[in-house]
Amino acid sequence: MLRSILTAAIVGNAIVSMASVSEADSTLWLDDVTVTAIKQQSDLSLQPLAATVIDAEQTRRWDVNAIKGMSEIAPNFYIPEYGSRMTSSIYVRGIGARMDQPAVGLTVDNVPFLNKDNYDFDFNDIERVEVLRGPQSTLYGRNTMAGQINVYTLQPMRYQGSRVMAMIGNGPEARLSLSHYRLLRHNLAMGFSGVFSFSDGFFKNHYNARNVGTEKGGNLRWKTQWQVSPEVAIDNVAAFSLYRQGGYPYELYGSDQINYNDTCFYRRNAVSDGLTVKWTRPGFSLSSITAVQYIDDNMTLDQDFLPLDYFTLTQARHEWSITQDVVARGNAGAYSWIGGLFGFYKNASMDAPVTLKEDGIARMITDRVNNNDRIPVRLQWDDPEILLGSEFKIPVWGVALYHQSTLDLGRWNFALGLRLDYESTRLDYTSLCNTSFSAYMKSGIPPMPILNKKIDIDERGVLKDHFLEFLPKFTVSYDLPMHSGSSVYASVGKGYKSGGYNTQMFSEVLQRRMMSEAMSAMPGGMPGGIASDVNVDEIISYRPEKSWNYEVGAHVGCADGRVMTDIALFYIDCRDQQLTMFPDGNTTGRITTNAGKTRSFGAEVQIRYNPTERWAFNMSYGYTNAKFVHFVDGEDNFKGKYVPYAPMNTLFASAAYTHPVGGKWSMSYNLRCRGVGRVYWNESNSVSQPFYGLMGASVAARCSWLSLEAWMENVTGTKYDTFFFTSMNNDFVQRGRPRTFGLTVRMEFAASGD
Repeated sequence: MLRSILTAAIVGNAIVSMASVSEADSTLWLDDVTVTAIKQQSDLSLQPLAATVIDAEQTRRWDVNAIKGMSEIAPNFYIPEYGSRMTSSIYVRGIGARMDQPAVGLTVDNVPFLNKDNYDFDFNDIERVEVLRGPQSTLYGRNTMAGQINVYTLQPMRYQGSRVMAMIGNGPEARLSLSHYRLLRHNLAMGFSGVFSFSDGFFKNHYNARNVGTEKGGNLRWKTQWQVSPEVAIDNVAAFSLYRQGGYPYELYGSDQINYNDTCFYRRNAVSDGLTVKWTRPGFSLSSITAVQYIDDNMTLDQDFLPLDYFTLTQARHEWSITQDVVARGNAGAYSWIGGLFGFYKNASMDAPVTLKEDGIARMITDRVNNNDRIPVRLQWDDPEILLGSEFKIPVWGVALYHQSTLDLGRWNFALGLRLDYESTRLDYTSLCNTSFSAYMKSGIPPMPILNKKIDIDERGVLKDHFLEFLPKFTVSYDLPMHSGSSVYASVGKGYKSGGYNTQMFSEVLQRRMMSEAMSAMPGGMPGGIASDVNVDEIISYRPEKSWNYEVGAHVGCADGRVMTDIALFYIDCRDQQLTMFPDGNTTGRITTNAGKTRSFGAEVQIRYNPTERWAFNMSYGYTNAKFVHFVDGEDNFKGKYVPYAPMNTLFASAAYTHPVGGKWSMSYNLRCRGVGRVYWNESNSVSQPFYGLMGASVAARCSWLSLEAWMENVTGTKYDTFFFTSMNNDFVQRGRPRTFGLTVRMEFAASGD
């Protein structure tokens, strides 16, 4: 497989390099971009790492409206679209996370986002997006073991003017964005932008004939840039976002319909402010990045997703976080270095009640006794509903010291990075349950009551843990003797994802405690297996995830840079990989558990070809083979099985052609294809989604200030699944979006003299 990929890349590179070439499409290259990155160089095309960079024109061309739009564009980079904006599950090279700690980090204008539940927001006025694959722990720290995403927005010091975008599509759905950038003084500029979105959903709940997957919301951004002096620059970005989503489009597997009776929704309010101060001297720079973020969100689910009264779940959270990063860079001849000190504090308070309803009480509690012939009594709960209350306070803080040295020796380049990362986490929990039941002798006619028992549980406790991790990375690269910039490289690095607590399992703990109290009150005791207690520390905590990533790659440029091919081969040895599972049986929570050992290997190819200024071709392909080496969940041995949710193949291909049609007008035609699969949905590999492809197309007419575009996604109406899970011994699935189409209008009014 790997040999075929390499052969195809080399042959493709050779063929296109022999073609006649002229001026390159400038939208593909970012050499002239003002340096906005603090930890990475602005041009990543020759750095010793696997990276994908797209600019503002490409985000429009490929319909990248959020981070999920980067899926498949970067090889082996996959973000399934399911659930709500809370579910930003990212998988890279067989490593990912469905809940809690992310495996891929995110910064927006150098400000880190600590909570992946806040990753999914609408893009507006994006200057560039970088996707770095492989562990980036040395420079970016915790929870970047699979990669790092860097998003940079438009800079008002570089651009002044106004922009308007309006989109309408079937569904119906709509988007509107407005922005204005102004130079207040020669050294002070501000920009305001806002984007608002609406969707009526593409799925219907059969139970009440209402649409699910509906959404309305948006975000606002205020960016200020002040060049205090030639040496000192200050940037501040304040942002606010609000989203309201209705329903989760999960259908019972095999039923072909969504059918549940209780309310489902997700809402989120988020506020952030990031202040960057940079002092630059010849051969040296010192930067300070200070950020404050606040999230207020609520996820409420009909957790059984059936037209029955089983149980509902709510997760309402308030979370504050503050981060401080001090970064120093220097160079002296062939030697350059970067070092820094990073600290963060995050404090979340969460209310997460589970409400057992009539059918849930019967199936999870009373039927286990009443349908057992060995038990002479039957239970009847006095309450139609049981509230399993859970309240949490989760303060987490950490500090890290990092350094990377780079030495250039002619064509050779060597880099060594080191990071010492410490983290302390704490969970203060309160578990509440107040209910009662009655017991009757089965043999009595009429049944005779023998017991009425009140259950009052008020359990409070504290769990603490801390993690200390040393994270090294070493790279070596060699510049090839070619006219266009080309190099080969090799790297080895350690990745790290912090541990945590399974807050959703507290309802399961309460349920078991409640059953234990009920059974202990029975005269003569009950047979084994009806009730069991649980060790809170054992079921609630999960360990950090660690990996070693071994990678070799090449960046090969031909035809004066009009053809660029990136190749990477990797092998990852991962210990204690964190997996999200629904425990077997009638349970009320999800659990993050640790697989003993997994390994993955694969390859990535990116080819960018611009034969003329009118044509632009892009192709990327990723292959990942990720399997369990050791994982026993207590009953089953999954050795040799594929890691679930991580696709084996990702594919992206696009072709764009632009030509003038007279006067100031031009026409652009774009075709693109995304492919994913196979994706296994569970650890036993019994259910999977085969490889599928989605075609997109657009036609745009443009002049200097106006653009009119007609577009279509999933042109062929391909049917596919984006998510599968098992709950309450039932299988559920979410279908992918159907064919969508619409119109987009863009207007841009540059300031005079710009």
